[in-house]
Amino acid sequence: MSELFVSVLDWIAILCILAGAMLSFVAAVGLIRFPDLLSRMHTAAKPQVLGMLLVLLGIGLRIMPVEETGVFDFGTLILVGLFQVITVPVAGHIAARVGYRTGRIRHDLVVTDELEDRLDARRQAERTRQNGGSAP
Repeated sequence: MSELFVSVLDWIAILCILAGAMLSFVAAVGLIRFPDLLSRMHTAAKPQVLGMLLVLLGIGLRIMPVEETGVFDFGTLILVGLFQVITVPVAGHIAARVGYRTGRIRHDLVVTDELEDRLDARRQAERTRQNGGSAP
């Protein structure tokens, strides 16, 4: 590869790593500054994952000119990014449901509460079933 191409790739990699680090920093500040569980979970999941993907892209661009094959390194970076993209939203969803069911969210900040409607319908159906099928 030409020296100019490697230099351009290095600068792009530096910009990706800096942008990813900045997004991760913003996510950390949001975890401290946001008022409730749901807002904190949003800031923990969205910018943190994008920041991590940008850092992985920067690392991949940086090691590309150095490695002969690069198969293992790129494969590892892709797997790390893929597992983060898959697991972080699922973990955030589970933590939000636990927080909701244990009453650790601020209901005054929730605009639309579809889960409460579902839980009320489920409770009503269970009460009806316990009363022998008659409405209370």
